[in-house]
Amino acid sequence: MFKSRVRSAACLNVLEAAGTKRGVRSLLLAAGCASIVGCSTLPNSGPTGREIVRASRAQAAGPMQPLPFKFVEVANASVLPAPEAIPTPTIIPARRQPTDLIGPGDTLNVTIYEVGVSLFGTTSSRLGTPAGGSAAATIANTTEPGSSTARLPGVRVDDQGYIRVPFAGRVRAAGLTAEQLQETIRRRLKGMSQDPQVLVAIDQSITNSVVLAGEVAKPGRVVLATNRETLNDVVALSGGYKGDAKDLVARVERGRDQFDIRLSDLLDRPDRNIPIAPGDRITLISRPQSFSVLGAPNKAEEFRFPKGEVSLSQAVALAGGANPNQGDAAAVFVFRYVTGPTGVEEPVVYHFNMMQPSALFLAQRFPMRDRDLLYIGNAQANQPSKLIQLVSQLFTPVATARIVAQ
Repeated sequence: MFKSRVRSAACLNVLEAAGTKRGVRSLLLAAGCASIVGCSTLPNSGPTGREIVRASRAQAAGPMQPLPFKFVEVANASVLPAPEAIPTPTIIPARRQPTDLIGPGDTLNVTIYEVGVSLFGTTSSRLGTPAGGSAAATIANTTEPGSSTARLPGVRVDDQGYIRVPFAGRVRAAGLTAEQLQETIRRRLKGMSQDPQVLVAIDQSITNSVVLAGEVAKPGRVVLATNRETLNDVVALSGGYKGDAKDLVARVERGRDQFDIRLSDLLDRPDRNIPIAPGDRITLISRPQSFSVLGAPNKAEEFRFPKGEVSLSQAVALAGGANPNQGDAAAVFVFRYVTGPTGVEEPVVYHFNMMQPSALFLAQRFPMRDRDLLYIGNAQANQPSKLIQLVSQLFTPVATARIVAQ
């Protein structure tokens, strides 16, 4: 620290001398002082490639780094990471059930047909009209037993799974199909009506439906007409998705299980399309993939994936490549967290020397992943140019003042 202060003071003295003397010697002394004091404090956008490699070697010799990382020199195809695997469904298999299964919350339409004396009221009519006779005369002169129809629309299955039917009382409906419920009601009315016939239709099905939410065109409840619908089918039935498939994640919740898959992967790999079961909850979540670019590129910022898969060469192209005045094409690094065998994320640094033609081919096979950091190191050779710029900034005001004074 003391030596640095002495050097700074010496530089100030030389600068004062440069402002009063016309000799070139003072300017050279000032440049020398700036090179001694300023080289270690020149502005940088990050470490050089040599410094990153040196740090990896230092931690290999001993635990010197606060966050140890694995360093991978990508010199051949054998060290390239494998493409990220599309997740395999981990939820319980879909349970097949009849499409007309009844459960709590369903709304039913119950129609009861009777002949003869009716429990629900009588409407007499003939099943046919004689040739040449009027309908009114036929009804008036009929001596045959009439038939009646009683419709009970909007019968809701309560939370315990029961419905109420006049004269039949409280009937268990949950767990039965529509045909089974028809037979149950008919048996209840058989002793009170001459020949009751019952028809049950499901008006609003809760039991045989799924709920969709998130980035879908028509969020809400979708009834499964066949119980063979897949995830793609249900999204299509809801009007399709909003936005770009590469930015969306489909989440399926079944009981306590949950499964996430990127929608673009689902469209590219139909074998990952999972069957949907009644009661599933499906949410399309907007989760764009991105990578950041730092160091000395032509454009340092965060980039979204332009498509489902992006290679390193495409990522470098999006960043405009290494800045020819500051960047070092031989110092291209990818910083990434990789999940280890124990499930713990471990930091890994991949190094590419883009000055070698083989690295350009390897970069085309290197897949970028979400949250990757692409770093282009500073060129060691740009330090003298920065020093010259610094000296020029120091003496330009002095030269200008001398010219004005003359």
